[in-house]
Amino acid sequence: MNRNIDEYARQYYSAPNLKPEVPFQQMWLRVYKSDSFERVRIEQPDWYTLPDGIHNIQGKNPDGSPFSYKLGVRKTPTEWFFLAYDMTQGTLSEAQFNRAIYLSVPVFTLFSLLVGLWAASRVMSPVSELANRLKRSGRSAQSEALAAHFPDDEVGQLAEALDDYAERLTNVVQRDREFNADVSHELRTPLAVIKGAVELLLSRPGIEDKTRNRLLRIQRAEQQCTDLISALLLLSRNERGHGATDIARLSEQLLDAHRAQLGGKPLTLRIEGDEQGLVVDAPEAAVAVALGNLIGNAVKYTTQGEVVVRLHPRSVDVIDSGPGLSAEDAAKLFERGYRGTHAGHSQGGGIGLSIVRRLCELYGWDVRVKPGEARGVVATLTF
Repeated sequence: MNRNIDEYARQYYSAPNLKPEVPFQQMWLRVYKSDSFERVRIEQPDWYTLPDGIHNIQGKNPDGSPFSYKLGVRKTPTEWFFLAYDMTQGTLSEAQFNRAIYLSVPVFTLFSLLVGLWAASRVMSPVSELANRLKRSGRSAQSEALAAHFPDDEVGQLAEALDDYAERLTNVVQRDREFNADVSHELRTPLAVIKGAVELLLSRPGIEDKTRNRLLRIQRAEQQCTDLISALLLLSRNERGHGATDIARLSEQLLDAHRAQLGGKPLTLRIEGDEQGLVVDAPEAAVAVALGNLIGNAVKYTTQGEVVVRLHPRSVDVIDSGPGLSAEDAAKLFERGYRGTHAGHSQGGGIGLSIVRRLCELYGWDVRVKPGEARGVVATLTF
């Protein structure tokens, strides 16, 4: 515009009577002589004070429509030149474009979000279906083949790998259960023979007391072994057996069995509490293994004093006056294979209490071991 207005000024001075031609309809040229400068103040008051240069002029028409143009100004003492270039349409188009951009951004953002969610759901749908089938399969006794429900893609390959793993795991569990059942069956046969032989010998008249005591000891050991086999079989099958076990009667039987094995140890075994109030819905073999392990540990580690089985309405305390319980023992006592700091050279592989814990998990019981008030240990079995 600077070149154009200079060119129009040159044309004007070379031919004052000819009106310079402008190349575009959007442009117009106005020339005011010195005697018409005041007309500028009246007709275009915004132009009157403008210095030489290019200016942006914006405003509104009387009808309220906006206008915008660039104005080139050249002022001499004798003439004022004004060259205007209408920018209204361009400004309106730019405003409309900006408005369209502002409106389209949230629309496209929402559209992209919806498309992304749809695509993600399509991609994750097979994975979600696989997870749901795994959950249903985990709750059923018979596992369902997964690979048949999916195409031969990454998810299908994962389902096939899970099927293979589940099959191998099922075979391992099945072999383990069969082994436990076979061992249980094979052990019960000689135990039944031992039991029958002991009962036959005990029925004979005139048996010496020493011989009778030994036979009773064999009988108790046979019963303990039978109970242990039954409990381990329940654990291997992960199934609860039922029964009505009188805890007071069972506790007295367990204490009698240990009294016969004290061997002169200065130790008193007794029972306290309500002897008729606690009956547990579980096989006597399972309760005997759990409670018998607690009583057996108390007898084993208490060299003198007493072991008390205290009955409560829903629990049993086994209290001893032994060496007590260290912090390390309390933290690891129920770990498989752990032997306490006071175990010394005593027999045992640290498995008894881990079996007690597994039985408690199976039946929903709770077992806790804590130091006694003065000394010893208090083991609590809650049904």
